[in-house]
Amino acid sequence: MFDHGPIIERGNLRYLPVVPGRLEFALHVRRELLAAQPRVVAVQLPYTLEREYLQAAARLPQMSVLLLNPDDEHPLYIPVEPGDPFVEALRTAIELDAEILFLEPPAANPLRRDLLYPSSYSAEMIGVGPYVETYRLHPRERTQQETWFASAMAWKLQGADPLARVSVVVSLAALDPLLDAMEKPQDEPPRAPVQLFRTSKLYNLHPDCLAEVTAEPPFYQDKYNALRDDPQNARIDRPRWQLDLLRQAEAEYIVKTGDQIRPWQRLALAKFARNLALLDRELLPGAYDLALAARSLVDDNYGYEVWEMANRYPPQQTEDPPLETLNISGNEIWLHTRRMRIRRRLPRLKQRLKPARLERKRERTKGEWARQTNGLSICSYPPEDIVIEDYGRFLKQHAKSMLSEERSRVEPFLASTRDGIDLRETIRNWHQGKLYVREDGQFSADVGAIVIIFDEDRAGRYSYLTTWLGEHQNESDMAFYSTEPFDHLVGPGIGRAEYGGLMMTLPSGRLYDVWSDFDYDEAETKAERLLIAAIDYSMERHVVYAAARPPRSKFRQLAARLNRKIVYIPLGQLSPAKLKKIRVVHVLDSHQRRNEAKQYIW
Repeated sequence: MFDHGPIIERGNLRYLPVVPGRLEFALHVRRELLAAQPRVVAVQLPYTLEREYLQAAARLPQMSVLLLNPDDEHPLYIPVEPGDPFVEALRTAIELDAEILFLEPPAANPLRRDLLYPSSYSAEMIGVGPYVETYRLHPRERTQQETWFASAMAWKLQGADPLARVSVVVSLAALDPLLDAMEKPQDEPPRAPVQLFRTSKLYNLHPDCLAEVTAEPPFYQDKYNALRDDPQNARIDRPRWQLDLLRQAEAEYIVKTGDQIRPWQRLALAKFARNLALLDRELLPGAYDLALAARSLVDDNYGYEVWEMANRYPPQQTEDPPLETLNISGNEIWLHTRRMRIRRRLPRLKQRLKPARLERKRERTKGEWARQTNGLSICSYPPEDIVIEDYGRFLKQHAKSMLSEERSRVEPFLASTRDGIDLRETIRNWHQGKLYVREDGQFSADVGAIVIIFDEDRAGRYSYLTTWLGEHQNESDMAFYSTEPFDHLVGPGIGRAEYGGLMMTLPSGRLYDVWSDFDYDEAETKAERLLIAAIDYSMERHVVYAAARPPRSKFRQLAARLNRKIVYIPLGQLSPAKLKKIRVVHVLDSHQRRNEAKQYIW
């Protein structure tokens, strides 16, 4: 069952209030018009542009744009898109063979359509009726311009056939002024002293610019087109469409880059996009928010794929459109547009070229490298040891910065500026007329063991469990779980694996085999076993735990009993590119392999 909205009828007139540019109200309009079968459909659109709008509606689902006064310094562009309720009213009226009445008069200052409305998704959640009724309970202060427009539209509407069923599609902000104006006969509005739209022409919209200029993402509008055939049983399921958009963009990202998006990144992306939506007073993020979150939580390539997927609109991909095509930007349509810079990282041919003497060696016969693996011992690849040790030092410094931040305090300015004025707190309490100063906390101790969990491995993908010791005083002992390295050979006795998680501790030469130690059997996952070992072996009080999720409270209690403290760093705070770089590990089956490993490892 669907809410058909409040029944606002005045004689032969049935009013359908809508939020301009929103899919929920476009579907509502179509549903109501098909049910009512009116003889006349009145639409809040300029009657001076009737010919152009009808031409644009006739070529839907292909999108068009109206260009008004192209010779002016600032011409006006009006996109015509299927997800707009007024355009849907035209489109459905044409299907019903109903008379179409354009209500809006020409004016030097057109009626604003960018007014703030509650999130349109709430109309899908609570129903159009409660949405409209709640909006009308808290009306805005009516301007003189809105009153004049309402009178002009009422005059046009009063001239409609009094015996015909008329459906009136108007914006929610114009509904009550129009209802009041219809209570008394209206005079014809005075003609404009000058011709406002001296020149107008219809163009085809270029497929690459759709997401910038349309009110709704083209990806959603394509799905909306599929719902029009059965509107009574259809609904605008924005969360599912958003998930579908992200999944398809992820599939494109994997094909083009070969990278994978981790579960913690998806979770962090969802939270970040939700917060961006709340800043815009929306319940769900828009295409810009999704692309920004994808770029921030994964990388620029994924942000690009999300934006391109949001821009995908198959009906616009025509070889030879009947109209001339325009490629315009969002700042030519909207005020206060936001920009986002995306730097795609694509492999270039010249970067992939290698000198002949450094060409990567390959197996001459299948299984050649496997036969050369002796399995007597294992060791690491020294250049990767340097990278992972550097990253460990970075995490320690990052943890110390976090601990110093925790010890910082902000207080009102009394006699000393301490370590400087805290602008954020001062602005937050500007109404008090006070300055706030900041005293930075100092953390002078050191940080001990480090645990990095890329994947908790609840699916059992990482079966290779290893503990190895540092070879000198500056190299950590390490325990880790990874994929099977010798299932993916890149050279004779050289296997490539992917970390699921790792633990590092200094000084070296102390680490017993973590995976067979009975003291850690209370751990439920591999990640928890590494954390217990880090608490047990750490020579310093603070232990770093970098993971997608914080540890369970029992491990904080365990650390406290051993006079240790866990410093949790969310993976989302760390660079995805750097994490990707350190996640690969090569395992060599003997120290002798190190002499030739550089010929196989790039």
